[in-house]
Amino acid sequence: MIRSLVVPCAAMMLMMSCEKKFGRKDYTAYFGGEVLNPVNRYVLFCKDGEVIDTIPLKENNTFFKEFDSLTPGLYSFRHDPEYQYVYFDKNDSLMVRVNARDFDESVVFCGRGDQKNNFLMEMYLRNESDKNQFYPIFDLDVKGFEKAADSSYEASNKFYEKKKAEIKWSDDFDKFAKAALDFHYYSKKEIYPIVHRVRTGKDMTDEIPASYYAYRKKLDFNDEQLSGYAPYLNYLSHMLGNMAAINYHNHFSEVDLALKTNVNKLQIADTLIKDEKVKNIILNNIAFTYLLEDQNMENNHKFLEMFHKFSTDNSKKNEINKIGLAIQQLKSGNRLPSVQLVGLDGKTVPSSSFNGKKTVFFCWTQKLESHFRAAHRKVIDFKLRHPDYQFVAVNVDDDAEKWAQILSANRFPGVVEMRCKDFQDTKDKWAITKIHRTIITNQDGTIKNAFANLFDVNFEAELDARPFNHALTTN
Repeated sequence: MIRSLVVPCAAMMLMMSCEKKFGRKDYTAYFGGEVLNPVNRYVLFCKDGEVIDTIPLKENNTFFKEFDSLTPGLYSFRHDPEYQYVYFDKNDSLMVRVNARDFDESVVFCGRGDQKNNFLMEMYLRNESDKNQFYPIFDLDVKGFEKAADSSYEASNKFYEKKKAEIKWSDDFDKFAKAALDFHYYSKKEIYPIVHRVRTGKDMTDEIPASYYAYRKKLDFNDEQLSGYAPYLNYLSHMLGNMAAINYHNHFSEVDLALKTNVNKLQIADTLIKDEKVKNIILNNIAFTYLLEDQNMENNHKFLEMFHKFSTDNSKKNEINKIGLAIQQLKSGNRLPSVQLVGLDGKTVPSSSFNGKKTVFFCWTQKLESHFRAAHRKVIDFKLRHPDYQFVAVNVDDDAEKWAQILSANRFPGVVEMRCKDFQDTKDKWAITKIHRTIITNQDGTIKNAFANLFDVNFEAELDARPFNHALTTN
């Protein structure tokens, strides 16, 4: 066992021996561990995406929490932006060790209940490795693909059966263990027609036999227990994407195709999924993905009208409405909503203070060092060819001291370095969901393109484009 966990695990073993002796009848459970190279000072303990507890890290980067009553089932722990699952049977006492720099590959559990949780991590890593190695297989014809997919599934199934026999886990846990195995396989089958078309240019829709999707008949699309489990949700998303795209290929423009495909997803989800909880989770996932990828304002409006016909989750509706409203406010020709930014001198200024010169705002985070350097190098290059623009780097992290340290060690002449004073406010007003987000404004502070990307091959053409004439759209 890893040295830093020997003492905590030993203490838990003593505690568990007492539980066995006195026969605990309550639902007390323990969760703790250590985070190496933490990026913040807490661990979030969650159930179905909702935070149950915020557990602070001690000075030595360890954490520990006693739960007086913890219902057996699947939970997750987050050290933002990363997360993983943890399963608790009655009175389990678990410690986890994780390195924030290599999160998934470093997770190790010990204590009562550790074997089944280490199995989940092993299965997750097997599936991730399989994903990375499998892409060339999508180029094969249907028979060749199925043969490879079935062979991969059989290997994973042997691993699953072996661990199930060794650990002798409960039927309740087996639901999640089996889901990790099966839904990874089913997802591959759903995305095959799509990926094959993208990679080879050949549409396989008419060549896939009806028996190919036979597994769908035995699936439960209304399983509340799995509604918070990524393998299940990912599968439903892949299945809906596959089913929604079947009748649309080669008939519409890219923009209209995105709208029609996602509206079709909503309609299919409403037909297949009757459980309100599962349906709302899937509808919300579809809405978030669509609204943040397709910035066509008219299509966004049409999509939201259809979304509201099917969704009954008012809290999520409000959140999605907020994103939709923010996107509407970011139309070309509108004035960029002002947010508060902080300079290296500690002074707070509104983003509107950069009006008066054409401006490029681009975001970065210390958590993605390669993007930070690549984005700044791109900007310096653009600055040489476009001296009429000012380039403003907007850091989205909370740690002002770390931000200043990074910039002191990296000089980028000509780039104005700022940091969000309130990232949540900036995120809401500028609809920031991806770190690759870039906003281009005109000299008067109006928006030229609020959804640009420094790494897009057409980015420089965006800089050269004439300003949007808002007056032409208001007649």
